Amino acid sequence: MFKKLSIMGIVFFVAMGSAFLAPLEVKGEKEGKSVPIITQSFASPTIRPGETWKVYLKASDPDGNMKNLFATVFQYGSGPYPISITRIKADERKDLSGYFYLNTGNDYSLNFANLIITLEIQDKAGHFSAPVVFPLAFNAASRQQTPPQGVFQEKDLGPIMVNLRSSSDGDHKRNFF
Repeated sequence: MFKKLSIMGIVFFVAMGSAFLAPLEVKGEKEGKSVPIITQSFASPTIRPGETWKVYLKASDPDGNMKNLFATVFQYGSGPYPISITRIKADERKDLSGYFYLNTGNDYSLNFANLIITLEIQDKAGHFSAPVVFPLAFNAASRQQTPPQGVFQEKDLGPIMVNLRSSSDGDHKRNFF
């Protein structure tokens, strides 16, 4: 039984690793169709537990039909969370600049937790932008970094809807790493 679980763990690890190493599509077209393009992004790599984490994005879509932000969150020691889908407001569908945010609650047991967050933008035709990937480490002694001045608007684009859990939560404890 242990051998079977170990093999499944290795397969999962290889699959996750290859997903992060996949080549990114940087063109604004896919098979002759325009796709959303994330042109710039920024997020602080560390925050204090309880802070609201801001992920700044600039994106565009030649067709003006960006529809959703897809966020996948993986927490070391706990595993993946369900995908978060945030609708992009109508006035942001051609060009957007601002931040999506993740509320981290008041759970100080997240101190020293580490996450990997992947963001992609989907248009109405179902095409996805190339993903952007951010590591996030919680540390009570850290300070959230701010984005470069003049690059992004300080505009709320919506939440990343994930309820973080401490790695010691018994109901969700999965030791992937």
